[in-house]
Amino acid sequence: MIRSLVLCLLPFAAQADVIRVATFNTELSRKGPGLLLRDIQRDDAQVQAVVAVLVAAQPDIVALQGFDWDMDGLALTALSEKLRESGLDFPHHFAAQPNSGLESGLDLDGDGRTQGPGDSQGWGLFTGHGGLAVLSKHEILRSDIQDFSDLLWRDLPGAELPTVKGEPFPSNKAQAAQRLSSTGHWVVPIATPIGRLSLMTFHASPPVFDGPEDRNGLRNRDEIRLWSLLMNGDLGPMPEARFVVAGDANLDPDQGDGRKDAIRSLLANPHLQDPQQRGAAGALTTVHWKAVGQMRVDYVLPSVDLKVVDAGVFWPAPGTDLRDSAESASRHRLVWVDVTAR
Repeated sequence: MIRSLVLCLLPFAAQADVIRVATFNTELSRKGPGLLLRDIQRDDAQVQAVVAVLVAAQPDIVALQGFDWDMDGLALTALSEKLRESGLDFPHHFAAQPNSGLESGLDLDGDGRTQGPGDSQGWGLFTGHGGLAVLSKHEILRSDIQDFSDLLWRDLPGAELPTVKGEPFPSNKAQAAQRLSSTGHWVVPIATPIGRLSLMTFHASPPVFDGPEDRNGLRNRDEIRLWSLLMNGDLGPMPEARFVVAGDANLDPDQGDGRKDAIRSLLANPHLQDPQQRGAAGALTTVHWKAVGQMRVDYVLPSVDLKVVDAGVFWPAPGTDLRDSAESASRHRLVWVDVTAR
């Protein structure tokens, strides 16, 4: 039975044969390099709220989005230390340079310039802006990590790239260099008590903020489609044994803009199961944007060879300290699922 995290104080997380996997768009990204590390060291209020949410949720493995990358991993190490001081120890973590903020030297967004944030491989104010990270209580098998972040968009089977009046948008040259991932696509294998478990994580581009060419909508669609292609064997061997797709797809299956067939197809993929995590009020929603309301855009989808024990969205009841922490941390809510071997 799917329960609220507030009503259920995580009875399964302590069992050795049950693994809690979560995804959380922390929205901790800052406007310049080094500023996130500064704020973590200063015990910034938002950082403290993110720590409180993670400590309350007690995941064994968590995929983070909206977390700035730096070459030496200083911000991620600092966050791990804050979590350990609060009683949640992640001895293993991984982060690679994302496409966000990675300069291309080209006009990728069609605005006639080559040095704007939209001309990076993924929108970003600086290298590493709004990156991904993985924290784990269990060993990350680094030598077996697969990183699809450098895959060119046009090389994805069945890719649909934007056009204007029948011509490639913004140019043939741009499309020859444009990567698919706006942030990254990683398959991170982890040695857990239930065996090897691969975390398949990403943060897709929002399908808005473009023009009639629908560049962002098409890119979001194909970023989501990558996982189905991988599971179907169209991008090489699919991940061994058990896996979980966990990340921010930036797409609701029923509401808002975007190519909804992409997320609907992922949710219906025969290799996956959808626990349909719900919050305290029984809602499926995982984010609250003031301009458009509540939507479901964050997902944790286990493979069918895993047994779902419990699942939920960290959406505490109003008037509680945990609700205050969740709302101060991010517009997104942490989504989690407890799984074990079948």
